[in-house]
Amino acid sequence: MNAAAQLLKRAGNEALRINPTVADIDITTHGSDWLWAVFSVMALSGLITMFWSLKVSRGERAFHYLSAAILATASVAYFSMASDLGATPIRVEFLNYGPDQVNGQRPTRSIWYARYIDWTITTPLLLLEILLVSGLPLSTVFITIFFDIVMIITGLIGALVESTYKWGFYTMGCVAMFYVFWVIYGPGLKSASHLGADFKKSYLYSSLLLTVLWTLYPVAWGLADGSNTISPDGEMVFYGVLDLLAKPVFALFHLFSLRRCNYSSLHLKSGKFSDYEDLSANHYRTMEGGKATEAGIIAGNGNGNVNGAHTTGTTTTGANVTGANVLDPAPATTMQQAHIAQ
Repeated sequence: MNAAAQLLKRAGNEALRINPTVADIDITTHGSDWLWAVFSVMALSGLITMFWSLKVSRGERAFHYLSAAILATASVAYFSMASDLGATPIRVEFLNYGPDQVNGQRPTRSIWYARYIDWTITTPLLLLEILLVSGLPLSTVFITIFFDIVMIITGLIGALVESTYKWGFYTMGCVAMFYVFWVIYGPGLKSASHLGADFKKSYLYSSLLLTVLWTLYPVAWGLADGSNTISPDGEMVFYGVLDLLAKPVFALFHLFSLRRCNYSSLHLKSGKFSDYEDLSANHYRTMEGGKATEAGIIAGNGNGNVNGAHTTGTTTTGANVTGANVLDPAPATTMQQAHIAQ
């Protein structure tokens, strides 16, 4: 029995023993356990999304790849936090949670910069998933993503500030968030409506899900990094639930909502051959053969045979291009005849 108990103990979560906490107010093993669970869901969801993309035409995988990138980034962030890495100690402004003093000074609380790095990468990608469905011009998409990044960076700076000035950065972040919301429900919704009912429905429902969740992040920030009201474990649960809803759940919802939409209406394909996997090798060779024949006819002058096309003077007759009969063109003008004669 003792050996079995020791084995189970060794198999437990030892992240905080290997990577000791850095602040006076920090997560416990229970918080780390929760973070490992979130990491597992993020990683599994990312793998499922990548395999799902293989069932989709190569030229129509943009939203699957965006979702996979979001989930992969979140997986790295949660692995870091579950391992008790990616945090720095900052002295709290308010003594709402934890000891009043440590060594005669205000206690420190862990600020998880790994989370903000995650958000700096994933929130622009989440916005792209929505805004690409709207049909907005790229200039509007770019400025919206810029203010989204401002929202995250000001939140990070505010969390790292010990004084009351942190709330100034918090306010700037909220203003940036409201601008993003204005674009989503103003120009974005109007633009999506022009693409058709299916696009409007997908855009509106996905936007509602994401923006409702995003309004709760400033609340979590205010209770945790801002006012030190909730415990670090409570902070992890709050943010973890929001991230699970805003990333894997949102990805699943958004991808399913796009199934009825005509992907080609978004003009996301580059137009290159690699976009269209349904073109066979024979079709490709036919295209290349046609181009070569056309180039040969244009380059030819006087009398001659070009890929089976017999030219006499200015008129092409009997041309057979890769099995397709080409009708005789109209007679050349006087200027064209003079040029050929030269």
